[in-house]
Amino acid sequence: MDPFELRMQVRAIIEPTVRRLCYDLIAVQWAGDQKGFVLCLFIDGPGGIGADDCAQVSVHVSPLLDEADPIRGRYKLEVSSPGIDRPLERLEDFQRFDGCRSKILLFEGHPRRRYTGVLAGVDGEEVLIVVDGQEHKVDYDAIEKAHLVLDLHEYEQTRHAAPPKESPE
Repeated sequence: MDPFELRMQVRAIIEPTVRRLCYDLIAVQWAGDQKGFVLCLFIDGPGGIGADDCAQVSVHVSPLLDEADPIRGRYKLEVSSPGIDRPLERLEDFQRFDGCRSKILLFEGHPRRRYTGVLAGVDGEEVLIVVDGQEHKVDYDAIEKAHLVLDLHEYEQTRHAAPPKESPE
């Protein structure tokens, strides 16, 4: 299965549960190496994320993934905080972190695949990024991977800008 399709399918399966637990599903990443495949979920909350938060989400989403079975074969499930190099996966994240430095990698086939600069919001379905003083528009659907590039001070500021928790229904 295509990694982008897999991310969207996993997000659709687990995001309602993650929200009911009062967390924000930041990103879904799928990776493999000689040790096997890993499905990594990045979550956030207003006060940050600790090991207990990750364990709680893992316990609740694991049965959902087992039942829906979007991934054939064995894999390891990891739940983590987004950390200092916070992934950017949703269009709303590019808007939320307007003014922050980031790296964007496009899918193969584009004349330019890498952008490192300052996010300048969104325009419809395009992400705006300023690189060396020049603004570029990048189609959201063309983005393979993106993440923030922050120093410790900038990271602390983004943690305080986390969206408020939703209350359980």
